Amino acid sequence: MSYTTVYEYASDSFVEKKSEFIGHIMPVKTADEAVDFINKIKAENRKARHNVYAYVIREGNTSRYSDDGEPQGTGGVPVLDVITKAGLTDVCVVVTRYFGGVLLGASGLVRAYSQACSLAVNAARKMVMCECSRISFSCDYNLYGKISYTLPEFGVITEKEDFADAVNMSVLVKSELVSELKKRLTDISNGQLELTEETNLTADFA
Repeated sequence: MSYTTVYEYASDSFVEKKSEFIGHIMPVKTADEAVDFINKIKAENRKARHNVYAYVIREGNTSRYSDDGEPQGTGGVPVLDVITKAGLTDVCVVVTRYFGGVLLGASGLVRAYSQACSLAVNAARKMVMCECSRISFSCDYNLYGKISYTLPEFGVITEKEDFADAVNMSVLVKSELVSELKKRLTDISNGQLELTEETNLTADFA
């Protein structure tokens, strides 16, 4: 299993009939993180007329949205729709509107909030997160040569490689490759390696 999210905060904006729309996007892992981000954007934009938002989170398969005073269905739903169609999760988008005095109408608001969200999504750096495990072990230097030659075949991410009396290593490997990697390491070491596994992790293997 894999999913797409964003690396970090990003934003972009445009002006429609004197109203400025600012799209803000942020990676979040929980509803509490999403709420904190929404409140932060609201605090930074106290003079804005509206701070419409939507977020999609893997934890609990959660999605929420708010029109924040705009006519029902003209803000939060379009923002959520853009997030969903972009295939993103674990993200929160807030669209700040500074009202310019000209009414846009329902269809105009839907287009504006959709565009602001799209701008924020396009401004963000994407990353594909994969479910993985952390495999840790210690080996002697003779064995390290064989292992270091084998690991790239499995596309691992090396987290730790400490050289002391022995080599202490920790690597991340995609869940679907864990069994084969453990078998290969066991074969290479003739069963001498003590492998520890930490499951249910995610990482960017790009």
